[in-house]
Amino acid sequence: MNIKPLFDRVVIKNVEAEETTKSGIILTSAAKEKPQMAEILAVGPGGMVDGKEVVMQVKPGQKVIYSKYAGTEVKLDGEEVIIVRQSDILAVVE
Repeated sequence: MNIKPLFDRVVIKNVEAEETTKSGIILTSAAKEKPQMAEILAVGPGGMVDGKEVVMQVKPGQKVIYSKYAGTEVKLDGEEVIIVRQSDILAVVE
């Protein structure tokens, strides 16, 4: 299924959490933190949002860090994605 976000929305997919710590300790699924890094799958066109012109600063394929409690989780074709506003994206990882 193809998803096309509207206005200033961005569709992202979480990057897998680390399986081990830097010191080599293997983490169980309960000990893993929800990742805040994701890959952008689709970007809306921008435009007028709440009376202000929004220009999209991100593009598909980029890795980003987003706000911890941002967005709406949606399951499409068995794959979990998150739809967030561009303003909920904190940084682009290069």
